[in-house]
Amino acid sequence: TETEREREREREREGERERERERERERERERERDREREREREREREREREREREREKERERERERDRERERREKERERERERERDREREKERERQRERDFDFYNPLFNKTSH
Repeated sequence: TETEREREREREREGERERERERERERERERERDREREREREREREREREREREREKERERERERDRERERREKERERERERERDREREKERERQRERDFDFYNPLFNKTSH
C-alpha cells in the first residue's frame, strides 16, 4: 500500500541520514587525529629547539673554557717572560759587579 511504501521510503531516508551522521562523526574523528598529530609535531619541534638551545649553550661554555685556557696560558707566558727578564737583569748586575771589580783595582778583592 501507499502508506507502507511511504514508511519504507522514510526508513530509507532515516537510514541515509544516520549513515551521513556516521560519516560526519568519522570526519570529525579524523580531523581530531590530524589536530593531535599536528600538536605532537609542534611538541617535537619545540623539543628540538630546546635541544638546539642546549647544544648552543654547551658550545658557548666550551668557547668560554677555551678563552679562559688561552688567557691563563698567556698569563703564564707573561710570567715566564718576566722571570727571564729578572734573570737577565740579575745577570747584568753580576756582570757590572765583575766589570767594576776588574776595572777598579782599588776595589778589586783579589788584589789585596
